[in-house]
Amino acid sequence: MLDKDQKEALQVAKELTCKLIETRNVSQNNIENAFPNIFRVVYKTILEAGNTSDNPHDRQ
Repeated sequence: MLDKDQKEALQVAKELTCKLIETRNVSQNNIENAFPNIFRVVYKTILEAGNTSDNPHDRQ
């Protein structure tokens, strides 16, 4: 089962991939490689964003 961050990353990666297909930057020939890479970057970004805080009281 996917956690909240994975579900969010999957949705964003799907939307980005669709846009890239529409603009012909991703094709049927390279979607197999493109989608996992897009997902990985989006998921990593979500995780990194969750580890930063703008609230100085949250920092130690």
